[in-house]
Amino acid sequence: MNFAGILSTLPAVDHLKGLDVVEADGALVHHIPAAPGKMGSLRVYNALAEKFGGTLNGDAVAQGLAWFAEHVADARARPGAHPNIDLLLDARAAAHGWRLVPRGVNGD
Repeated sequence: MNFAGILSTLPAVDHLKGLDVVEADGALVHHIPAAPGKMGSLRVYNALAEKFGGTLNGDAVAQGLAWFAEHVADARARPGAHPNIDLLLDARAAAHGWRLVPRGVNGD
């Protein structure tokens, strides 16, 4: 299945204003806003947060790369073009057990 098909199976994110990837101490590593051009990534990361209890571990990284489907090859060929995929390709993501924290419309 391609990325568009996979997205149609993931939970909606209309209620979110973004998602933070944070270290164990709460330090911000990465932010995905609810903005045009970022909604697919927000949907993938939110689904990862739900499926893996908010932890970006090795299994979550593998699942995220599978969900990004055909875009992963382009991210590998053009580092920096897909920062939300680059984050999953970063070996530190699984090794550090970063947390995925969805942010609601009220800042929750």
